[in-house]
Amino acid sequence: MIRAVTLTVIGICFTSLFALRFSAGKGAAQEYPGVASMSQVRNDSVRCKDLPGEKQLKDFLVLSQKDGGDAGGLFHGARMWAAVVNRNGEVCAAATSTADPTQVWPGSQAIAKSKAYTANAFSLDTLALSTARLYTFTQPGHSLWSLGQSNTFNPNFLAAPSEQSKVEDRIAGGLIFFGGGVPLYNSNGKIIGGLGVSGDTSCADHEIAKRVRSLASLNPPGGPLVDDITYSSADGSSVFTHPLCVNTWRNGKFIGEEPAASGY
Repeated sequence: MIRAVTLTVIGICFTSLFALRFSAGKGAAQEYPGVASMSQVRNDSVRCKDLPGEKQLKDFLVLSQKDGGDAGGLFHGARMWAAVVNRNGEVCAAATSTADPTQVWPGSQAIAKSKAYTANAFSLDTLALSTARLYTFTQPGHSLWSLGQSNTFNPNFLAAPSEQSKVEDRIAGGLIFFGGGVPLYNSNGKIIGGLGVSGDTSCADHEIAKRVRSLASLNPPGGPLVDDITYSSADGSSVFTHPLCVNTWRNGKFIGEEPAASGY
């Protein structure tokens, strides 16, 4: 009799514990429908503190397509990869703007991660430097030519499009010197990482990147345009200038077209 009662009590305890854990999980799912984990909403770990998680990054990509007017390019910002790194250069999140991740250029995954790494690697609390502003410096005949050879991307840190969340805790590296990478800052004006966007022309990539940064409230102390892309045709000659792309727009205004090649 005593043994039977003991087994019954143990059974009730296990059943209650299971029910408690199940209800707790159900509550989290109800609060964040369709989200597998809290880290997908906002990274709450020390390593990626204050940076967007996968779910939030995807939401920002979708919102940015309409926020600020036409983004230009081939797809108007609708087919993008985005990646976020922390100040150490570790990948914290990656996402695509489309429901089907295979409908964004697969090659843009590595480019987005490299842009995020580059923007973080060459920015400081006192200097926000987007990848667009590094273009001229890194061309032949300019002072940072061959900089891209200093830290190449590690392809072992790529993930299949359907496994975007399996990219965290890794320093993928890679350096990219055209539009689409911007540094990220907290509310105290301290740099905390970088954001990279790729999937369209480099000019459209930059437009979406700065919109996502603004939506995430992670702009530099000087404001969202302090490291904006510049074009010599619109802004005059500069060491920070970037070439025009196909269907180039900036801040809701059409800028121009990339010159056609001839003589081939």
